[in-house]
Amino acid sequence: MFLGLRTAIYQVADIERAKTWYSSILGFPPYFDQPFYVGFNVGGYELGLQPSEGQSGEKAEGVVAYWGVEDAGAALKRLLEQGATPYQDVQDVGEGIKVAAVKDPFGNIFGVIENPNFKL
Repeated sequence: MFLGLRTAIYQVADIERAKTWYSSILGFPPYFDQPFYVGFNVGGYELGLQPSEGQSGEKAEGVVAYWGVEDAGAALKRLLEQGATPYQDVQDVGEGIKVAAVKDPFGNIFGVIENPNFKL
């Protein structure tokens, strides 16, 4: 039986730069920091960074992990101010739920979701 989502892993060409960038946008350092993997505990879920040889333009765009936020518009604004590039502007998808997404500086799609119906 599935217990729920635990980890989203992003491939990055420069793990030190990625660690710095994600520490900045999340507001805290990783709990696990090794040359082969960097892990952040984000509200009980893991955001992992793994080194990759691939260039950002070669990344697949089929999967997006959405990270919960209180205000999708404010989160999108902050991500863009921190060097992310626009991917999907804030969209109201109904029932009070709003989503948005950016590409991080390493080519990964980073989604945010404001969902007043989902409380832990």
